[in-house]
Amino acid sequence: MTKSPCPPVTDADWPEEITDLRDGFAGRLNVYRTMAHHPELLAAWAPLRQHVVKDSQLGAIRSEIVILRTGLRLGSGYEWAHHVSRARALGMTDARIAAVRDMPEGEDGLIVRAVDALIDDKKLSPAQEAELAKAIGRKAVIDLIATVGFYSVLGYLLQTYDTPIDDDIAAELAQNPLD
Repeated sequence: MTKSPCPPVTDADWPEEITDLRDGFAGRLNVYRTMAHHPELLAAWAPLRQHVVKDSQLGAIRSEIVILRTGLRLGSGYEWAHHVSRARALGMTDARIAAVRDMPEGEDGLIVRAVDALIDDKKLSPAQEAELAKAIGRKAVIDLIATVGFYSVLGYLLQTYDTPIDDDIAAELAQNPLD
């Protein structure tokens, strides 16, 4: 295994100009500790992260479906592991989470098909967009598109720099794997 040129930044090496981010969301996860190699990007990323992760019109559960499918499709074990944990914390059953690997029924399936279309076709068809807008609202559709883009960027970063799954998440999934 090749050593990553951008391993997660330690507290001792954290860039001074973004100390506030280390003490907030960015210091808690290896993905943002990896991004800290580019302090200006991490600082610019923070407001978009707030919207996509916290303030999205999708809501927490729909967002997790989008993120899980995006992580799966990109082959990002980091995102999959972290969001299995997060989905469980939100009360999603393991069966519902596992269904994202295939093709779930109902609204989850509608969302999964949308993620697949964005990754495969680079867009939603007019019919698909209309169906989604009717089901979840147009702002939520736009947030779905933005979430796929946001987590795609993170997936590319994670995989390029072989960012390790955070220890607490790895331990949690080792103790309670998703069947």
